Amino acid sequence: MKFTDTADDRAAGGFDATIHAPNRLRICALLGAAEKVEFGVVQERLQVSASVLSKHVSVLMEAGYVEQTKAVRDTRQRVWLSLTKSGRAAYHAHVAALRAIVGDPHEQD
Repeated sequence: MKFTDTADDRAAGGFDATIHAPNRLRICALLGAAEKVEFGVVQERLQVSASVLSKHVSVLMEAGYVEQTKAVRDTRQRVWLSLTKSGRAAYHAHVAALRAIVGDPHEQD
């Protein structure tokens, strides 16, 4: 079953159902801390199979939040992932919305 949401769903208080799924939230957190991260590194950090990671990345790409860059390194093709500008904004808004829900007294992102 494929989950889709609308721009209205994403805009409701910054909470973003697309990002909220645990693995997608973890992907955004990893990518939010760096300019780009190699697919294999994300897979290792999340401890998921390549197919599971690929499915989550596809959802984030369809939402316009993540982009892939392919490059040859050491004679092998590598895939690098990065948050788009709108992906970074959506991630920060989602974190702020979560803090508001749980009453986190820390400054909003």
